[in-house]
Amino acid sequence: IIPSGCKKDFSNPNAATDEQVFSSPKGLTGVVVGLQRVYTLGRGSTLYNLVTINGLTTNELFVVNAGNTAEVQVASGGTAVDGNNTMLTTFWTTCNKVIYDADKVIASADALSDKNYASGLIAYASIFKALSIGDMAQFWEKVPATTGTNVSFIDRVDGFKQAIAVIDNAIAKIAANAISASFTSSVPAGIDIPNTLNALKARYSLYAGLYSQALTAANAVDLSKKSTFNYDALSLNSIFEVATATNNVVQVKDSTLGMVPGLQPDFADKRVAFFTSINATIQPRFRINGFGNAAGTAFPVYLPGEITLIKAECYARATSPDLTNTLTELNKVVTKQPAADPFGVGAGLSTITGTFTQAQLLDSIYKHRSIELYMSGHKLEDMRRFGRPNAERRRNLMPYPLRERDNNPNTPADPAF
Repeated sequence: IIPSGCKKDFSNPNAATDEQVFSSPKGLTGVVVGLQRVYTLGRGSTLYNLVTINGLTTNELFVVNAGNTAEVQVASGGTAVDGNNTMLTTFWTTCNKVIYDADKVIASADALSDKNYASGLIAYASIFKALSIGDMAQFWEKVPATTGTNVSFIDRVDGFKQAIAVIDNAIAKIAANAISASFTSSVPAGIDIPNTLNALKARYSLYAGLYSQALTAANAVDLSKKSTFNYDALSLNSIFEVATATNNVVQVKDSTLGMVPGLQPDFADKRVAFFTSINATIQPRFRINGFGNAAGTAFPVYLPGEITLIKAECYARATSPDLTNTLTELNKVVTKQPAADPFGVGAGLSTITGTFTQAQLLDSIYKHRSIELYMSGHKLEDMRRFGRPNAERRRNLMPYPLRERDNNPNTPADPAF
């Protein structure tokens, strides 16, 4: 998975050795901060590619300038997307790079004498490892079982379960030894570690079809708190830097958010104005807003609305569906005012009333997930889970990068679509 170069030793006598880096709290902290940078910063980041590949594949976004070849290929879909696509290759590589380094942090932190600092390191690294496994499992039919040479592959659902196991280990570590203040002050502000672990466990349990487990994890998340990737004047929001500021790569479709008739946002839905803006004089008319509207805009690791909709879906998909609680949780999102949400995401619509079938409520959950989680990278997964027609997306699952296929004989066959 991790490409290896030639065997010459071009060592830098001024650089710390691996042994020095991975044996000290300071060195390990530098590595976990590096994981966040790889995941969140720039056009080569996992975050940019997650949001953009998903958005172009599911009709949320369109390509402004045809000179952006990789984006055009993804937007075209079908056989136009192949193993040479640079966005997919970068996405695959950064995910595996983060997993590789996170594994080293998790193993090395266990040997530290300060267990409270170690638990912070393990939890922080586990968040990015789980995200990276989960991100790959959303786009590929099978994912690497581990990192290294000629690794085997596991089914994508087992990938979600692997991400959950990583999270469970982190939860156990911080339960045994509370994260020290010295660790928290040594990493970038923004990520609420305990809530993020539970939110990601809820997300990936839902995607794995473990509804009871997902509901329990969702109920453990404090919805009044934020968890964010923060940006500043030196470390720019990657969506803003690449797309919003240039208006030359991708932009939002329009006020329908790319949804098909019957599922499009209500005219009064306040989330449309949150996620999109209008430029009355320069084309395209509709522009990225929301979490890509400025260089310093923080990007949520998860949204409170996602957690509430996970609860609604879990009730709907339970062995004995609880449609009363499904509607109750759904209405929390439908009626939420922007001021009541930590991020200002609120539909502000009237309560949904009446008697509905399971299928009708699931359609409504899909609709509101598509709006509430717009440009967050999860719509392709939702389209498959909710059984949306293939015609509504450009691809169902992605081909494997040729870099992987050329170096790993265990690489699976590409899916037909």
